[in-house]
Parts: sequence; C-alpha cells; structure tokens
Amino acid sequence: MALAFASFGVANAEDAAAQPVAAIDLLPRGQDVSGTVIELAGWIVATRDSQGYPFAVIDKAAAQILVFGGDGRPRGAAPGLFGSAIGDHTAPGIAGLALREIPGRDRTTPAGRFIGGFGPSIDAGRVLWVDYDSAVSIHPTATGVPAERRAERLASPSPDDNRVTHGCINVSPEFYEQVIRPTFERGGVFYILPDADPIAETFPEFAQSRATTKRNGGRRARSARR
Repeated sequence: MALAFASFGVANAEDAAAQPVAAIDLLPRGQDVSGTVIELAGWIVATRDSQGYPFAVIDKAAAQILVFGGDGRPRGAAPGLFGSAIGDHTAPGIAGLALREIPGRDRTTPAGRFIGGFGPSIDAGRVLWVDYDSAVSIHPTATGVPAERRAERLASPSPDDNRVTHGCINVSPEFYEQVIRPTFERGGVFYILPDADPIAETFPEFAQSRATTKRNGGRRARSARR
C-alpha cells in the first residue's frame, strides 16, 4: 500500500499502533511513493512546518497527491492532473487571463510551499485555492473538453499523460469529496515538488536538514543536554 510509509517517519509508531488510521489509497497498483516525498512529509511533521494545519505533498513528476491531517497522519493518496507545461513558476499577470488566453508555455503548476483554503471564484463558485495569487486551485475533474480525456488520463496507471490542465490540480470526484474537501475545510498547507528547479531552491530548509541528517549517518542532529 502506498501509504505504508506513514509508520516510519511521519507518524509515531506507538501512536499508529494505538490509533489505526483509515487512509484512502487510490494510487495505481504497484506505483511507489518517492523517497523525497517520504522525507519531506516526515520533515514537515518533525518540524511542525505546517503549524498544526493539514497538509498535502504533491509530486508533479509522479502525478501523485498525498494528504495528511494536522496530526501528521495520512488521510489519502491519489493521482492528480497538472499543468500541461513543464515549469515551476507562474507567468506574471496570468491570474487575470481567461483560460483560453493562457499561452501553452505558461500552463504550469507552480512549485513551492503555499498556504491555501476555500474561497469564492468568478466562474466556479467556492473552490479550494492552493495559491490565490496565481489562480491555482484543486478541484474534481469535470467533463470540460471531451477531447482532453481528463477522467481517462486520471485513471491511467502511468503519470506520463497527467499533464493536461491550465495549471490547476485535478483529482477524482471521489477523492475530492472523501479526502480533499473535509481535510482542508479550514485551510491547509500545500507543498508542491518542482519539475526542474533544484529541491534546495524550492524547499531550502528541508534540503539543509536533509543534508545534515546524511552527514550524521542518518541521525537527526540535536542539541546536547545542559
């Protein structure tokens, strides 16, 4: 199961045994979660980087979305659809453009740490904004343009065909209603891994901690008792 990593690095083993977590795993059978995602999720919990809010770690390259509660316990994992253009930054002024006006090269899903929550939109009612300034939200797949075959792409076992949106993140209606909506009803933090930028540029504090851990032979550095 893709969420099995929760028992070593994200949630405390004793707590996990005492309070089993029923997480929803919709990732394709046999698809692994990357070591970087596992390490980042563990770091977020260990450092309380999400400040007790629920969070999601989003891997564009693998087309995966992993959701955690404010307590660090897994809530669910599922495939997602992302911007059709490879890139980690948002073009200036893109939030003011209609979808049809966004050039193909600018249809990116930005990478980074974003504090988001539900709010109104002009054309889609109440949506879950990941980054309001760049108009990036998470929403369930819709029929939209039939030729884009979004539902079929989402169901595909390969992440290679999951780049099709104008920049927003799509998940299945089932995952949205069962995991995304209830988990982020009061907001949360979204960590989107980069396509091309170095991880140290996107998440510098995580990268520094990761390097320190490796220098210490896999043990986290800690202060001496005084």
